[in-house]
Amino acid sequence: MTPDSGEAGRNRLYDDLAYLWPTISPPEHYADEAPHWRNQLLSRLAPGARRVLDIGSGGGHHLSHLTDLFEVTAVDLSERMLANSRRLNPNIAHAIGDMRSVRLNRVFDAVLIHDAIAYMTTEDDLSAAFTTARAHLEPGGVFITAPDHYADTFRSPYISHETNRRDDTEVTLIEYSSQSLSEPSLLETVFMFVVTEGGERRIELDRHTTGLFPRDTWRSLIEGAGFRVERIDYPVNEDGPDLYLWVGTASG
Repeated sequence: MTPDSGEAGRNRLYDDLAYLWPTISPPEHYADEAPHWRNQLLSRLAPGARRVLDIGSGGGHHLSHLTDLFEVTAVDLSERMLANSRRLNPNIAHAIGDMRSVRLNRVFDAVLIHDAIAYMTTEDDLSAAFTTARAHLEPGGVFITAPDHYADTFRSPYISHETNRRDDTEVTLIEYSSQSLSEPSLLETVFMFVVTEGGERRIELDRHTTGLFPRDTWRSLIEGAGFRVERIDYPVNEDGPDLYLWVGTASG
């Protein structure tokens, strides 16, 4: 087993390593958390309201648990991740777009941004993503988002590991996340993938930078984009950090 040559790249999971996503984080891994999103939608939307925009949808694994009840449109910045989603969710619409600026020129009953919201690394970026959500909703529409970490609860470093197998591929993912030494509002993550496939084993490295904001900042920025906000407990990670669903209702 030898490490890959050269300097580790950035965001490779959404580029040349995107083909590993169905192995690393298969759709069944979302079976515990997706019902929380479904229940919020079903309890808040009017009867017959079924149009859902999923922004930052990645490989479509989370939204695959929603397509039986909702008419979903998936948007993501990575064409390779959308290719994964198209294979898994062939009957929904897909579009390339940046959550800060995409405009589909239509409205939906609900807008969802799963943990991809973490890639907003400044308050301006975060506000822009919330403004995008509001732009696709009429008054009374529902917005749901859920970051993984908050500045006021994060304990550095966060380390996790998991091994998954699919067909003839095995991937062990080791994650190391720590608060940036130079910029406290940033979270720096190193992923190490131990990949066994085709009778060979190799190591791939990847680096990601995400935003790290206090819970009060999340509330104020969502409200500033034109939503009435509720923070709801999201008990899907027994051993990890506290998680919440932020549920916004579009103001008139």
